[in-house]
Amino acid sequence: MIVGSQPGYIAAGSPAREAHEGAEESRAPTCVPLSRIQRLIGARMLAAKHNKPCFYLATRADVTDLMAMRHDLSKALGVKVTSNAFFIHALARAAREHPLMVGRLVHLEPQDSRPTEVIRIADHVNVGFAVNSPQGLVVPVIHGAETQTLAKIAAQEKRLTDKARGNKLTLDDLEGMTLGLSNLGAFDIDTFLGIVPPPISAILTAGKVIQMPVPWNGHVVVRKRVSLSLAADHQIVDSEYAARFLQSLRQRLEDPQRLVEQDGEALIQFGS
Repeated sequence: MIVGSQPGYIAAGSPAREAHEGAEESRAPTCVPLSRIQRLIGARMLAAKHNKPCFYLATRADVTDLMAMRHDLSKALGVKVTSNAFFIHALARAAREHPLMVGRLVHLEPQDSRPTEVIRIADHVNVGFAVNSPQGLVVPVIHGAETQTLAKIAAQEKRLTDKARGNKLTLDDLEGMTLGLSNLGAFDIDTFLGIVPPPISAILTAGKVIQMPVPWNGHVVVRKRVSLSLAADHQIVDSEYAARFLQSLRQRLEDPQRLVEQDGEALIQFGS
């Protein structure tokens, strides 16, 4: 019997073994340098995980009617209306009813020996939405989304997405976010949880639209549903408040006709 004759075995001290070990030592490790954006995003996400005591809520929204009306609505408005545009529109309207969702913790100058902390509510719902660009993940911002119609939001989303993919975003395009959105439905992701980036206090994540059997008027029918998850900073909102916000958002997505019809109504001042 020859010891060490098993498949793949190289006898110690043999020329083949020495050559193999020399090749292993000379093989340089694969290193991928971090870009400036990757370093910045990594540092911000790490700070957020350390400093934000987040909790997570999840629900499913029936978007059968929303998906059915998108094509005709796009033709009527003259701009492609994506699911992201609906999410941004619904987010902004729901946040207008629940203004703490766009609040953030700030430290005021102490009036005595103790520091003062307050929740400062943003003047507008500026929705940042994640886009994959050649430089990595970027988050352009639609400012004042609570005052805009679905058509305007859809047009801005397309313009900012095109700029992101062409590396043409400006600093103004990236600043001022007060609420976040990340949608990975196009990548066949069912559901996921987001990290709340500074300085905002909440982010909504959306998965892919799935056809599911559900009870409907005494029957079982197939409907289109999407998973929605909310990550929120417990320093700003509690779970009940965030749940009411998520419920308001879901109801708007499930009644897109009313959401669109409200665009014709007079827009009230945010926070009034």
